[in-house]
Amino acid sequence: MADNIYLLETRLSKAQQDALLAVRDVARAKGLTVFLVGGAVRDLIGGTAVRDLDVVVQGNALKLRKDMEKVGGVITGELEAGQAMFLRFAGGVRMEIGSTLTVSYPKPGKAVVKPATILEDLRRRDFTANAMALSLNEGSYGLLMDPLNGVADIENRELRLVSNYGFIEDPVRMIRAARYMARLGWRMDEKTQARYETGKAEGYISAMDGFHRGYETEEIFHEEDPLRVIRRLEEEGWMQHLAPSLSAAKANVAELQRLRESQAQLQMQGVVANAAAASFPLLTAKMAAAEVQALKKSFPRQGFVDEIEKIEARGKEFAGQLSGKGAALPSQSYKLIVAAEPEAVLWTAHTTKSGALQAKFRSFYTEWPQARQRIPYLQMQEMRITPELPGYEELVSKVVFELMDGKLGTVEEMKAFLEPFSPPAPPPPVSLRRPRAPKKEAKPSKSRKKSVADPEMDGVPEDGAAGEAAEDRRETVVAPGADAGSDRAPQAEKAAKTGRGDEVKAEGRELASAGLDSASAGLDSAPAGGESASPVKSASRSREAEAASGGKTAKGAPAQQAAARSSLVAKNGSDLKDGTAAKSGSSGKNGSDPKGGGAVKGTGVAEGKATGTKATGGKPPAPSRAVTSGPKKLAATAAAVRKTGERKAGPVKKATPARKAAPPVRERTKVAKPVAHKGPKGSPAKKAGVAKTSAKSVAGRAGGMASSSKTPKTTSAKAMSSAGKKAVQKKRR
Repeated sequence: MADNIYLLETRLSKAQQDALLAVRDVARAKGLTVFLVGGAVRDLIGGTAVRDLDVVVQGNALKLRKDMEKVGGVITGELEAGQAMFLRFAGGVRMEIGSTLTVSYPKPGKAVVKPATILEDLRRRDFTANAMALSLNEGSYGLLMDPLNGVADIENRELRLVSNYGFIEDPVRMIRAARYMARLGWRMDEKTQARYETGKAEGYISAMDGFHRGYETEEIFHEEDPLRVIRRLEEEGWMQHLAPSLSAAKANVAELQRLRESQAQLQMQGVVANAAAASFPLLTAKMAAAEVQALKKSFPRQGFVDEIEKIEARGKEFAGQLSGKGAALPSQSYKLIVAAEPEAVLWTAHTTKSGALQAKFRSFYTEWPQARQRIPYLQMQEMRITPELPGYEELVSKVVFELMDGKLGTVEEMKAFLEPFSPPAPPPPVSLRRPRAPKKEAKPSKSRKKSVADPEMDGVPEDGAAGEAAEDRRETVVAPGADAGSDRAPQAEKAAKTGRGDEVKAEGRELASAGLDSASAGLDSAPAGGESASPVKSASRSREAEAASGGKTAKGAPAQQAAARSSLVAKNGSDLKDGTAAKSGSSGKNGSDPKGGGAVKGTGVAEGKATGTKATGGKPPAPSRAVTSGPKKLAATAAAVRKTGERKAGPVKKATPARKAAPPVRERTKVAKPVAHKGPKGSPAKKAGVAKTSAKSVAGRAGGMASSSKTPKTTSAKAMSSAGKKAVQKKRR
């Protein structure tokens, strides 16, 4: 069914489809079933042009006369005995509408008809190729009915009789067989050919009635090449029985050839004209007028006779319109030719003697169609003018007509013409993806969180290495219970975390100044000779060595500081009563001798851990809290300096080991090692104990210089108190 529906939609012209649709609507309104039969189905399946349409309804077709006229059909003839009528629709479509009948022949050529079904109607037809039907009804549209296997005969291009007595019952079928063979180039099958020869020899044709004689004569003029059919019928001897006055010798052959050429050119441009009316005067050009009139009277469809008589008048009318002011432009002439009646256009194109009209027809055949090749489809697509746009075909036709008239020659003109038809740009597509969440800022390291820098340290950055070195020089031992300044240390640490940087820096500077003052006082009161040096004094001496160079740190400063701290650890380690040496927290090449408790080489002192026991009792004292960074550490350092002699030193809490510091840069200048002085056993330094801090606590957040191999930074002179400066000057002397 799908293939047959495709054939109906593609092989039929637009006018033929409209005519079939009108008949379907009328039959549905009357409650009748309708089928496409006969030569139309044969031509659809066989692939040849469909010349006319044969339709049957299960009922009396003559009762649909008025309904057919309402839908645009013009009745050109009727056959009461066969309950059939002949119509002509717009576009030159010829149609025959009949009833489904069964026919019997009590005598040759004498038919008796009765109403029947569609299958019975197919079995009473002439040849199997014509005994097929396509349903045009709802629910079965496109259904093919072929009870006699006519499709096989179409494939074999053969004519086979439905009944063995077909030529005897209706002798006109022999003339019809010769006409089909001339038009289609087919042949009869073996049995049919034998019966054909028998009928021609026996004279079956004498039983042919007048209606069929005129019908077959008229069909000759509706053939695509009527002259070839006449010649074939003359060869078979059938023209003597049809129309003795009609012959190929009396036809104007040259003009018939020109007419066919004009018909083909118009058909290529979409103007499909039926040349039957225009070819009649040419086929009867040498016949007498009486013979022509007698021939016209024999036609059962007198509507065809009217077309023949009016064709010349309609042609002249069209020629006047085409040469008038309304067809001055090429586009106007083109529209007029396409919209006019095809048969009138064909007659004018064939018979006109006017040079202007002939030039227009030549342009219509060759020049004007080329305008379609210049349609700017790409530019239209860029302007969003696509076939899906409503009115697209009309717009394309307007562009073609403008190009025919020589307009829109430039891109700018074409763009200005198309701009009003360009739809607005579509909105941007909506993205259904979730947007990415903003990246969170990287959390600062713990060491950076705890750092509180001093921006006033002589231009040194707050988190620079110089601040760490300064913090290292202010490092001292925290005695247990030392709480001076510790009340404000937690507040400073909290302020540093919450961003109160200014308050923290101010407190840090005050505590640093207090620590340096205490350190200077301790240095001045240090015993001479073999007295033991306290941790505060050792730290002060390291600062004095630095201040001796004018407040600036040389390239070897890290090495000097490491040496000073090594001496401090060595001394404190030897003072431990239980003989346990200070252990170095750095693994690898910077370590300490666990037996001798000597000085630790390099920078390993910064990462070491101090251990010790109480002088009496042998039990380790309670660990004390060690402050390792920030203003809190500075406050604790100052308090420890002031109260070193007042309280007994307890064991110091081990500091958290930090990352291994880089080895110091080797110096070119020799730096004198600080000499550690032994003090009395009951000195405050020994009682206070020694806290060995890690490298991370040494590298504080006060903005000093790191103990790594980076470029040393200068220590701010503002950080040193007046007492510290005096101590340095005294030491130089």
